[in-house]
Amino acid sequence: MNLLIPLYVHPAEDPGAWHRLITAANRTYGVVLNPASGPGEVPDPAFTAAAGALRAAGARLLGYVDTDYGVRDAADIAEDVRRHREWYAADGCFLDRVTATADGLPACRRLVRAVRRLGAGTVVLNPGVHPAPGYVRLADLTVTFEGHWSTYVSAFSRPAWTARHPPERLCHLVYGVPGALVPLAVRTAHERGAAVSGPVTGEPPNPWAQLTPALTGAQR
Repeated sequence: MNLLIPLYVHPAEDPGAWHRLITAANRTYGVVLNPASGPGEVPDPAFTAAAGALRAAGARLLGYVDTDYGVRDAADIAEDVRRHREWYAADGCFLDRVTATADGLPACRRLVRAVRRLGAGTVVLNPGVHPAPGYVRLADLTVTFEGHWSTYVSAFSRPAWTARHPPERLCHLVYGVPGALVPLAVRTAHERGAAVSGPVTGEPPNPWAQLTPALTGAQR
C-alpha cells in the first residue's frame, strides 16, 4: 500500500500515533516531517528521535517546506531543506503550496533543481489541484488533489493529460473521510489514476493531526 503520511502532531502530544506509524512504516510511500510549519529554528529532540526510529524502520522521510505559491524567497526554502537534512536526515522534501499555473512552471523547475542539488533525493510537489501539464515531470510525486471527502466524491475531475503519467507519480490527499469509508477512499484514488494516497478522518483546521486508519486498519 502506498500511503503518504503527513502527521502534523508533536510526538510528545500523541506518542501512540507515532508509535503506530513507526511499526507500520513499511506500508508507507513516505512520512512528512513537520516540526514547526517547516524544520523550525532549532532541532526538536522529539522529532529527531521519531525520525531516527522511522528511518530504522525503513520509512522515507520528507521534510515539510512551505513555498507560499512561489512567493517565498528561494534562499529561505533552501535553508529549510538544509535544516531538514542536517537535523532529521530527511531523504527528500515535501514542497507545499506550490504554484499550479503554466506561468509558474519555470520557477518551480528551478526550485526543484535547487533542492535536488541540496541533496533531496525525493521531491514531492503539492499544488493541491491538478496543475498545468509539465509539473508532474519535475518531481517524483505530485499531489493533484488535497481537499475534503465531500468535494472528492462530488466535484472531482481528472484532466486527460494525467493518463499519460504513471499512477505512481500522482497522489490524492483527502480529509474528512468517514472512518468506514477510508478503504473506499484508497480504492477511489487508484481508480482515478493515483497510486499514492493519504485519506484521513480529521477535519480542518488541522486534519493531519491524526494518523490515517488506512495504515493500521483501525477506524475511528
